[in-house]
Amino acid sequence: MTDLLKQIIIYYLTAVNLLAFALSGLDKRAALKRRRRIPEARLLFLAAAGGGIGLFLSMEFFRHKTQKTAFRIGVPLIITAQFLLLAAFLYLRYYT
Repeated sequence: MTDLLKQIIIYYLTAVNLLAFALSGLDKRAALKRRRRIPEARLLFLAAAGGGIGLFLSMEFFRHKTQKTAFRIGVPLIITAQFLLLAAFLYLRYYT
């Protein structure tokens, strides 16, 4: 893997995690002010797209979506699946 590709991946993951964190905070604010909300599917999509850690941290930080099963169980499962895929990729790359 080239250094440029590694940098692109790092920048992408940083951006998607910051976006997930920020959107969750904006959704919490919208909920408190009874304004238009961000769809749950969009937040979960961001988690699946690599922003799971940002979304998980925002759930704890903002105390938001912590009672929803899709978030309480789904986000940690998404993060676990992504780490397992990364481990499998690294294993296959270096040991086969």
